[in-house]
Amino acid sequence: MIFVTVGTQLPFDRLVGTVDAWAGRSGESVFAQIGPSTTRFENIETAPFLTPEEAAERVQQASLVVAHAGMGTIFTSLAARRPLIVLPRSAELGEHRNEHQMATARRLGERGIVTVAWDVNELRSRLDSFEDVGVAPAIGDHAEVGLLDAVRDFLDR
Repeated sequence: MIFVTVGTQLPFDRLVGTVDAWAGRSGESVFAQIGPSTTRFENIETAPFLTPEEAAERVQQASLVVAHAGMGTIFTSLAARRPLIVLPRSAELGEHRNEHQMATARRLGERGIVTVAWDVNELRSRLDSFEDVGVAPAIGDHAEVGLLDAVRDFLDR
């Protein structure tokens, strides 16, 4: 099963619609958490919202996670060691307030932590060969001591 998630704040029909059309062609099983979207999708199972526990369970069950460039989904996918493709929301296209998801995707993509699709054509292409999407190194449940020390130092100033 492929798990698609767009977070809870805004719909992201460009991403979900692309996966829906792809699923119709590929026959792959897809479950999508679609947020407050009013669009009806034809080829995938959807739910507007999931609890954090339900989302984590879906990630655990997934052979692939497809998502916006939200940090919660990225962290959950990395901790579960699941292949992840992100399509960042675009403020220019009215999908978010600013371009922070573009910046997140750029930085994590450069480091090989996530696989980034920069547009729907690239997303379709990556979905066509999703078995080749790699898994980033696992992350731990806790912050590293060096990071905690840096935050403490900053707060003590």
